[in-house]
Amino acid sequence: MGDFIKAGVKFILDRVKNSDDNTGNCSASTNTGDCSASKVEGKESVAMAIGYQSKAAGALGCWIVLAEWDSAGEHIIRVKSHKVDGKVIKPDTFYKLENNKFVEADE
Repeated sequence: MGDFIKAGVKFILDRVKNSDDNTGNCSASTNTGDCSASKVEGKESVAMAIGYQSKAAGALGCWIVLAEWDSAGEHIIRVKSHKVDGKVIKPDTFYKLENNKFVEADE
């Protein structure tokens, strides 16, 4: 599973543009620990939280990436991403992946 997580992080970071003028834009925040949280606010940024019972949030136009684990917390069963569009995914609201759906999580 370690290789799977490394590949996911590499995939996202390879697509992030570096900028010396504004380090908040085009950034990536990744967390892989259990019950962790990831949040981004800069334009075109990605928040990835793939640890067991983790959550992610982003500003409008950003992306969130979440993993869903089996009930024992031993195996990842799916990983999904979604753009923070203001409709399906609300800005500055934490989400978790549950039963293959993005659901609001506690702050």
